Amino acid sequence: MATYKKRGYKPKTKVEKQEEFEDDSTTAEVFNTLDEGANKTEAWVEKNQKVILGIVGAIAICVLAYLAYEQFIQKPNDVEASNEIYQAQKYYEQALTADASDSLYLRALNGGEGKLGMLDIISEYGGTKTGNMAKYYAGVSYLNMNDYSNAIKYLDDFKSDDVIIGAVAKGALGDAFAQLNQKEDALKYYEQAATMNDNEFTAPKFLLKAGVLALDMGNGGTAKKHLTTLTEKYPTSAEALKAAAYLGQAEAMN
Repeated sequence: MATYKKRGYKPKTKVEKQEEFEDDSTTAEVFNTLDEGANKTEAWVEKNQKVILGIVGAIAICVLAYLAYEQFIQKPNDVEASNEIYQAQKYYEQALTADASDSLYLRALNGGEGKLGMLDIISEYGGTKTGNMAKYYAGVSYLNMNDYSNAIKYLDDFKSDDVIIGAVAKGALGDAFAQLNQKEDALKYYEQAATMNDNEFTAPKFLLKAGVLALDMGNGGTAKKHLTTLTEKYPTSAEALKAAAYLGQAEAMN
């Protein structure tokens, strides 16, 4: 068993001398092992120096290429796309409030007055922020024209960090799947839309849709959960008044 020895202590017995010898040998062995490992590492680095430098150089080139692409290609493309989308966006906004809206949605999609439509923007500037936003406009346009397959195609490809627009896009996907009678998918997207952000605009709207759809599917437990959340968390919303009526039906199912 190892024992504590004061500094300067000299072994007296044969056993103590043997222990000191073994300690010194162990220490020397550890340092020798470390030296051997360091020497092997140095030898490996020296042997593979060209490969290592090549990898480092390749990484540096990739980083510089990405920065150059962002600065000299991506940003100018996004500015150009923002200018090009103006007319198509104008058609889209007009269609939202028009009685005969299909022709306006078609113009928003295909362009007019010599300007690009949303589909052209997606094709030519798909990698830009504006091109991504054009996918949302295209998806909603197709949804409102009852072309649900194309609505799903473009809305599913749309990505957004904006919690409101992101939730509305998920809800629109739910609407498209519901119209195609794919209720499980529709419910999934309504639930995602309802929980993306705790706000008075999107959350109550999609909680109600999720609850009503669950009722239609005969799933009283899920319906009750969503409708109860709606009435308790958003009691002053317009959707809460509607939810109260459906809640009785959900409770009767259980």
